[in-house]
Amino acid sequence: MRMFLVLIIMVGLCSNVFADNAIEHLQNTSVTIKSGNSEGSGNIIVREIIVNNGKKEKINFILTAGHVVDDLRKVREIVDTDGTSKKIVEFNDASIIKEFRQDGRRVGETKLDAKVLKFSDSNDGEDLALLIILMHEFINEGIEFYLDDDIPSVGTEFFHCGSLLGQMGANSLTTGIMSQIGRVYKGNIYDQTTVTAFPGSSGGGVFIKTNDKAKYVGMIVRGSGETFNLMTPVRRIVKWTKNNNIEWVVNPKIPTPTLDQILKMPIEAGYNHQKTSSKKTEKEEEEKLIFMDEEHKQEWKQRLQTQLNQGEVK
Repeated sequence: MRMFLVLIIMVGLCSNVFADNAIEHLQNTSVTIKSGNSEGSGNIIVREIIVNNGKKEKINFILTAGHVVDDLRKVREIVDTDGTSKKIVEFNDASIIKEFRQDGRRVGETKLDAKVLKFSDSNDGEDLALLIILMHEFINEGIEFYLDDDIPSVGTEFFHCGSLLGQMGANSLTTGIMSQIGRVYKGNIYDQTTVTAFPGSSGGGVFIKTNDKAKYVGMIVRGSGETFNLMTPVRRIVKWTKNNNIEWVVNPKIPTPTLDQILKMPIEAGYNHQKTSSKKTEKEEEEKLIFMDEEHKQEWKQRLQTQLNQGEVK
């Protein structure tokens, strides 16, 4: 009996250690991304990269949704000496806001610039983007990805950390479960989760508890109400990184290129996506789910109010 009580106490202590360490880590790696009229979420990835002086430094990258940064995209046309013209796609830098907390209270924030390295749009792409923070070694430890072959089962507990309603909700932590696997929406495959999310959550990570760590299993991109949310599953993100020759982003065991090579990568190259057929028309589906970024907050509020008025949401 005494041994049984000791075992219960030890399990409880381990759970508390996980909760404290995991929550602090998730909040430390979560940022708000500001781009034009949009505010969304992102998570920091840290990799050791050879920089220009030949030394290795810890460079910080951010994974987010493509629609969070599409306001930064611009296309200009140039004319070559032979008279032919071509279009060049460029991106302005995004603003990254990192909030600092101590003993459960906000103690300040910092603002950094980040460059868009890879972009796939939300209409006919994967709705993913990779950014690089221009300041080297901002933080030393980033998120880890869930790379197991087994997909978490329905009912598995998840955590979401993001900027709910934009910067005012920075570092918000919510919980939920995997509510369905393999939803098809506008030809893409998503997993459905009940983690609470609001406009501003787009691009923010969803995490699973594994031993003493929380690992990234997906990215919030669309939703309808607080707890009906679609996330881009990590298996799709891994496929996107492979198609773009940036698998080192999700897998630290893959050798990384130099910083110079990374900065010279084409932003929109390597797209090789085939849509899955869907029974519903795009118009019908578009009426149900919206992007979960701050730019669409008013639309989300109006839709929720309509549902309340009609008795669909209580």
